[in-house]
Parts: sequence; C-alpha cells; structure tokens
Amino acid sequence: MTYLITGAAGFIGFHLSRRLLAHGKSVVGIDNLSDYYDVNLKKTRLRELEGNPEFTFYKLDLADRKGVENLFSENKFEFVVNLAAQAGVRYSLTNPHAYIDSNIVGFLNILEGCRHNDVKHLVFASSSSVYGANTRMPFSVHHNVDHPVSLYAATKKSNELMAHTYSSLYKLPCTGIRFFTVYGPLGRPDMALFLFTRAILENKPIDVFNHGKMKRDFTYIDDIVEGVVRLIDKVPEPDPGWSSDDPDSATSYAPYRLYNIGNNNPVDLMRFIGVLEDCLGKKAKKNLLSIQPGDVPETYADVDDLAEDVGFKPATPIEEGIKRFVEWYREYYGK
Repeated sequence: MTYLITGAAGFIGFHLSRRLLAHGKSVVGIDNLSDYYDVNLKKTRLRELEGNPEFTFYKLDLADRKGVENLFSENKFEFVVNLAAQAGVRYSLTNPHAYIDSNIVGFLNILEGCRHNDVKHLVFASSSSVYGANTRMPFSVHHNVDHPVSLYAATKKSNELMAHTYSSLYKLPCTGIRFFTVYGPLGRPDMALFLFTRAILENKPIDVFNHGKMKRDFTYIDDIVEGVVRLIDKVPEPDPGWSSDDPDSATSYAPYRLYNIGNNNPVDLMRFIGVLEDCLGKKAKKNLLSIQPGDVPETYADVDDLAEDVGFKPATPIEEGIKRFVEWYREYYGK
C-alpha cells in the first residue's frame, strides 16, 4: 500500500510519515517548502525521511492543478492524508490570499485527485479553530461550528464542507480531523512553545496574550500521530442512523466522519509557562498583552467519538511533552 502525505516536511506530516515508514509502509510526500517559517527546519525533517528507501518526495504546491493531476496519474495511492495548508490564525489577518490558494484551491485539487484515481480513504486536517465563537465546553464534533473568527478557521470549515460534498456525490470516503494545539520535538517555530523557549533562553520577554487568561488543550505530537494512524484504517461508512430532520454534522448518509484529536484536558497558559520554566531552569520575563483578533480564550476537545471508534485517547501530560521538546530544542540549537 502507498500513502500520499501532503505537507510531509511540516510538523505533523513529518512525524506521521516517519511513523508509517517505521511500520514498513511506502510513503510519497509532497511539500512546497514555503518560507512561512524556517525552511531549514523543514529540510532537516526531510533529510531524515529521505534516508528511508520507501519514501519518495516531490516538491509541489497543492495549488498547482496540473502538478497535482500528474502526481495522482503517475502513482497509485490507496490512502491520502492531506496535512498541507497555510497555517496560523494571526498570519491570516495580513496574508488572506495565501489561505485561499493553499487551503481552498489546493484542497480542491486533492479532492479531484482522489475522486478520479480510486483512493480508498482521504483523511484531512481540520482544526480546533473551527469552533470559533463557541463557548460550550468541551468542543464536540456534533456542535454547530458556523461562527469562525478567523479566515484560517473559515478555510478549515470550508474543507469539511467540500469533503462532504465529494463524499456525497462520488462516494469518496473522507475523514476530517480537528487538531488541538499540537506541540513537540521538531515543532512549528510560530507556535507558543517554540517562541517561548527561544525567548526565555535569549533573555527576551515572551508575549502573553489576554494577560495569560487563556486555556489550551495542548496535544503532544505522538498522540496526534497515533490517532491519525488509527483513523486512516477506520474507513468511514454511511451512518444508518443519520437523520435529515435532525442532521448531525459529524456523521452523514455519505461515507464521511469528523473527529477531534485533543488531550481532553485544557491547561492554563500560565501553568504551561511554569512547566516550561521548570524544564529550562529559567524564569520568563512576561509581556502581558490583550487578546489578539482571531484568537479564542479557551479550547477543550471532546474525544469520546475517537475513543469509541478507534480505542484511543490522547494522554501525554504537558510535563512529559514539554520536557521532550526542550531536550530536542537544546540538542538541535546547541543551547
């Protein structure tokens, strides 16, 4: 079996590809090596993957319609995992077109590739950001998510709707996964843990938004990968209990499902910083700021469906996850 992983040089894409390769799978990875953050980190990830003979890499932008068509016609993919996207809530405020090109146009090209080439299962990344203005906790895939507060979130909700359309029209099995604040070794430099670690070690203040009154369902990368791997094998089928009189957005009459993957344990941002300080052996200088446009004050994942359907629930505590990240960071950067 051959797996296509888009965004293979990205944080989750790299770890997922490495896991599949370790289990003897053949993986084709694509990435456009965007300079949204340090390309050298992406190249580091790729170098590790390219050491495995079962891994093939193509430098390709999802918005390249002809390039994606050729990729699918020249390969036979049983499973496709779409993790490539323009990420980041705040960046979407200043560079909106990047999100449409990658997350909408690019995703359409992936859907078309799957549709015309008999892909058995498309798994795609959504985001906890789709919960937007919701305040009912924990966030459930069965809740309404029609009030996004960033363009990034809107594109991810659009992906869910687009995938459902293809499931309905063409019987393409699709599973969308809403990830909750993923962190860990070789993570994204634009995310809080990376930014905080770098600043603290360089004796610079860290920006703490909403004056620290934030909660996040921080989810360790190994838990994310375990959930994704299990869901790849859980090819969705039509839900016989789905009702058009009382429609459930997480299931369907089509072969379509949505899941959360989160730690199911929201952590106060100030506690998160405290654990990081302990791991670094150094206190942070805090620059307390107002909440940023597009941010939400709290995330909290309901993972009951994940646990029931694939028998897995993330559980890595932040004390262990942050420790592993700090160990990697110190080794990688020589700090």
